[in-house]
Amino acid sequence: MNTLTYCLFVRCGPHHQAQAFHAIEFARALLTAGHHIERVFFYQQGVLTASELRTPPQGELDITQAWQQLQQQHNVQLDVCIAAALQHGILNNEEAQRYEKPANNLAPGFHLAGLGQLASATVSCDRVISFGGGL
Repeated sequence: MNTLTYCLFVRCGPHHQAQAFHAIEFARALLTAGHHIERVFFYQQGVLTASELRTPPQGELDITQAWQQLQQQHNVQLDVCIAAALQHGILNNEEAQRYEKPANNLAPGFHLAGLGQLASATVSCDRVISFGGGL
């Protein structure tokens, strides 16, 4: 079997439990099969996954924590669209200071990035897989 390089494009929010679960399970399956994930890019409602303040209902999978574990175990790049993140109140320390906000809430392991990162990944990856939303 040939090893392929993937880029995952996550547009569904963590509140779309089934879609969000499919994205993380697909990523795990790829890595188990020996493939490489160059990056996961969170966009639209998907940026909500990167909030350190998320507290899922009891009994539901903590999608944020699941992505963080995947990042730690496999060194997967977790990029969050900066424009969508700011629009949804997801800020790292630098952006909180820039916009004079009292706190930041970007979960550890996630990084703010521009759409250029996604464009670059689509060129260098063998496959781009999208979760959530229509085209």
